[in-house]
Amino acid sequence: MPPQADGAATLARPDSVRTVAEARRALAATFHAAGLDTPDLDARILVGHALGLDHAALTAAAARRLDADDESAIAALANRRRAGEPVARILGYKEFWSLPLRVDAATLVPRPETETVVEATLAALDTGGPRARELRIADLGTGSGALILALLSELPKALGIATDTSTMALVVARDNARRLAQTRAKFVACDMAAALRGPFDAIVSNPPYIASGDIAMLARDVRDFDPHLALDGGTDGLDFYRAMAAAAPTLLAPGGVLVVELGIGQAEPVADLFAAAGLAPSSPHPDLNGTPRALVARIRA
Repeated sequence: MPPQADGAATLARPDSVRTVAEARRALAATFHAAGLDTPDLDARILVGHALGLDHAALTAAAARRLDADDESAIAALANRRRAGEPVARILGYKEFWSLPLRVDAATLVPRPETETVVEATLAALDTGGPRARELRIADLGTGSGALILALLSELPKALGIATDTSTMALVVARDNARRLAQTRAKFVACDMAAALRGPFDAIVSNPPYIASGDIAMLARDVRDFDPHLALDGGTDGLDFYRAMAAAAPTLLAPGGVLVVELGIGQAEPVADLFAAAGLAPSSPHPDLNGTPRALVARIRA
């Protein structure tokens, strides 16, 4: 195939020397043609990453001429994005709750909707007293450490314990805690709460909740790049909610809360599971799209 018929080859071997601005426009057009959702944003981020320039520096360098190494770096990132790899995975980090978190193949990329779990947890804890009080928080299936690190950033005297079955994910979570100078987080390799002893003032989790048979139908950026261990919630997607419903009553302190992320359509079945285990679920908290996303439950009085 001649170079001009292949978008990736064209990016790698331009016919003439281009400027940064021209490369951005060309890349955005390529991403648009590939059907990506945010072609202009993706192009800006990836060109900046390839050249080692932040947003302001990228704008200032618009007229700079690219050399062969620049073009090769841009082409390599462009090819990965065109193959469906999420931008956060290409960059190796994702911002969550204003915290820059490292991610890799062993961890989910934290989604904005998961911040609903943080908001719901803080709101529930606020009803029990000031945030500066001493608290114990557990994060089950922590992945990159997003939930526990976000909560500890808001709770100055809280201690956090986070678990995961993936030791590789825990390496990432520990590294994120170290880089954020967060010394109040401890990490344990175990299945959900198997190695934990209460009492905890809050237990939080973004568990695997995709039904096993539905994984093949997920969007390409999830199906092909997120670790299946962090997606597969069993035949009906509820396996990990059952495990948490069984464990929470013996782990929660009086007045403590269990807060979990929900998949679409799971608010009612998860609430029923929790109620059957002696917990009192409240109305789910919606995310910014209005989807029920976080469910708070307490031990029934």
